[in-house]
Order: sequence, then structure tokens, then C-alpha cells
Amino acid sequence: MIKSLNTAATGMLAQQSNMDVIANNIANVSTSGFKKGRAEFEDLVYHNLKDPGQASGLNSVTPTGVQTGLGVRTASIQKDFADGSAVITKNPLDISIEGNGFFQVRTPDGEIAYTRDGAFKKNASGQIVDKNGNLLIPEIVIPEQSISIEITPSGEIRSINQLNDAPQILGQLDIANFINPAGLKSMGKNLFMPTVASGQPTANRPGTLGMGFLSQGELEGSNVNIVDEMINMISAQRAYETNSKVVQTSDQMMQTAVNVK
Repeated sequence: MIKSLNTAATGMLAQQSNMDVIANNIANVSTSGFKKGRAEFEDLVYHNLKDPGQASGLNSVTPTGVQTGLGVRTASIQKDFADGSAVITKNPLDISIEGNGFFQVRTPDGEIAYTRDGAFKKNASGQIVDKNGNLLIPEIVIPEQSISIEITPSGEIRSINQLNDAPQILGQLDIANFINPAGLKSMGKNLFMPTVASGQPTANRPGTLGMGFLSQGELEGSNVNIVDEMINMISAQRAYETNSKVVQTSDQMMQTAVNVK
């Protein structure tokens, strides 16, 4: 009985973690560039009363054995880096990546962080920054007299200063990618940092070597599907209720055993 109580308790804890992930997905359904998570589970060690293949007679072995599972735990929370839907904004500094890649920004501590959120702004010095003031890498300075900004699908940034003047090339915006994006560490504020699991970043011109193209005037929306998350939430709720029912049933069986005279 004690095993079933502990096993059901691990199931309830696992579904709590599952619900935490689902809640975070739903909360970020309108967050630009957000990538949904998925909780993944694994079973715990087994109590082996008889190993499969153990001798059961002179010339025979047991075909299955007797193994009692001891529960479940959260093994990982997998990030899904599938593209989100495009949100048209017509803002010249809103950029989305159609395909693989991340924008590079420099944080206040000097480190390079990576993001799929292309909602960029212009600061007081004319530099392109994200919504938290992190500088876009490579640094691009927009002239004070600029009346229009053009960003090509291949990442070339141009400024039109006068109506009849030729565009002025301000710089080339490269994007970075990783061998294993799911191994990136989420830092909040739509930023990721590389880890040993993700591998080192490789920066290239958009549209080359597997990189996605840039699209000006639009943002990449969250890739959360609210209907899927509602279904997952119902499933997690029912699994939690069932595990709690196991706890109640085990308690009733223990009470019956204690009351035997």
C-alpha cells in the first residue's frame, strides 16, 4: 500500500509540473517570438521481485519477471522552435525571421544573447535596440535625417535621407543559429543564452547556409496553439484527479487492513 501512495504522489507532482508548463504557454500566447514548451516524463526505478529471464526450473526461465514501478518524474521541458504565425505591423523596425535563426543583441553586462522577437526600436543615439534597450548586433546607427528605413530579405539595411537621393547602406544584419536550439537556456525577456547542449552559435547572412530570410514590417507571433493547450490542460487535470483517487483508494485499503480483527 505504501508503494501505491508514493507512486500516486509522484504522478500528482508530475502533473503539477505539466500544468505549470501549460500555464506558461497560455500566458505567453501573445508574446512575440515565444516558443512553447512541452513537459516530458520518465518512469522511476523498479522494485524487482523477479528479473525477466530468471531461472524458474531445471530447464526453464520466467518469460516476464515481476517488476513493480515506483512512479514518474519530469525528465525535461522541451522547447518547440517551430515558426509562429506572422503578425503584420507595418513598423519599419519590426522584423521577423522566416525560417531558422536568431537575432543577436548585446546585454548590459556585455554578453551576446539571442532572440526571435524582432520588435526593435531606435534609441536616443539612433542605434537599433530591442524593447529592453539591448543593442542589436552588429550595431546599426540610423542617421538623424533619415526619413525611411529599408531592410532587405538578405539583411541589408538602407536609409533614405532625401526623397530623390539614392539609399544609404547602413550595414548588414546577420543572424545566428545553433545545432541544437532546444538546448538554449531561457533567460526571460524573450532572450536565450547558449549552453554546452546548444552548441556554439554560427552567424551568417539571412537566406544562406540554412538561415531564414528577414521580413520587414511584421513580427513573429507566439507558436502556442490555444486549442491544443486547452486540451492538454484538461488531460493534465484528469490525470491529476486520477492520481489523487489512487491516494484515496490506497488510504481506504490501508484503513480496512488496520481495522481487521
